Amino acid sequence: MGKHIVILGAGTAGTMTANRLRRAYDERDLRITVVDQDDIHVYQPGLLFVPFGLAEPRGLLRSRPRQLHDGIDYRRCRIDRVDLEKHVVHFAVGGWVTYDVLVVATGARLLPDETEGLTGPGRGESVFTFYDLPGAVDLRYALERFEGGRVVIDVADLPVKCPVAPLEFAFLADWYFQRRGIRDKVQLTYATPLDAAFTKPAAARELGGLLECKGIELVTEFTLGSVRADGSGGRLVSYDDKEVPFDLAVVVPLHGGAGYVDRSPGLGDELGFVPVDPHTLQLPDHPDVFAIGDAAGLPASKAGSVAHFEGEVMVRNIGRFLAGQPLDASFDGHTNCFVETGFHKALLIDFNYETEPLPGHFPGSVGLPLLKESHANHLGKLAFEWLYWHTLLPGREMPGIGSAMPEQGKHPVHV
Repeated sequence: MGKHIVILGAGTAGTMTANRLRRAYDERDLRITVVDQDDIHVYQPGLLFVPFGLAEPRGLLRSRPRQLHDGIDYRRCRIDRVDLEKHVVHFAVGGWVTYDVLVVATGARLLPDETEGLTGPGRGESVFTFYDLPGAVDLRYALERFEGGRVVIDVADLPVKCPVAPLEFAFLADWYFQRRGIRDKVQLTYATPLDAAFTKPAAARELGGLLECKGIELVTEFTLGSVRADGSGGRLVSYDDKEVPFDLAVVVPLHGGAGYVDRSPGLGDELGFVPVDPHTLQLPDHPDVFAIGDAAGLPASKAGSVAHFEGEVMVRNIGRFLAGQPLDASFDGHTNCFVETGFHKALLIDFNYETEPLPGHFPGSVGLPLLKESHANHLGKLAFEWLYWHTLLPGREMPGIGSAMPEQGKHPVHV
């Protein structure tokens, strides 16, 4: 019987990893078990579009086990804890599974209860999120009813899944209210704990300029401490007592790792993410453990593209670990994101640990424009959903686009 790989999580990262491993190794050499607590796979990039009526909730859902290749065992179980010393995953309702290699791919969970008032009286009336499907649906109805006032989009604190999504929401809100003919009655505000619109200088300048051009107020260095709301509005209050009033608040809540990580000594950091080596994705003190995607405690963005690029390196490293060979330390933090900006346009950014988003083209000197709004990028954003279901999740490679960030086609800038 071959070695046993156990993958915790059947979301984007876990599914891609399982399918890549199945394509690379015969069943006689490698057994693969994937564990998740439910059977519903959500296309998370589509959540952004639900509040604006641009995506239907039903179209974002598919069966988790049906996304896995034949020969992969799927276990529907809630995880209680991992015993790293005995190489055992314990389930909440009894039972366990042992592993030769463990892959943690359980993503990030929303922690609204960690912010005072965020789950209080205004929730679902004047305070919303679009980071889960029920919240996105509720927000859709709230926007349809909204006739004017101050809309605040706030990121409680970092890290969060898809860091550009809140900015995209602000841009699409500008488009949405213009389409409804009430933009002059709506004040849009974007509040962030960062000191600029984005983490990297060139991208921050471009995205901050877009906010300004669209008449969206930017509030920086605002780390959410509490929400004070009733059914008709309220105030967001930062830890240093700055206040942002709102009639409708769209809050991206605090994120943390899966709950079982905290119950598994040696597995997670203080936020519940797994602190793997940033280049090999291996947990240093437990070399038979890897983490990928949003579950990994890395300085890379928590985005689907990162999981795809990580997967190429990690699958190779699992094989090397099992063969007793040195690991490949080549993951460079490659991140690639389409930023929807409204009016059938989008902006594309491509960067890694060392290189910030730069202008130019992707993936080479000829390709989609970088750091520049274009209709072509908007089409790329829309096409990504097909690629997600038919190329990325099945574990196929994208021709000409590897895990390493391409340098060709990029132009340095001075900020």
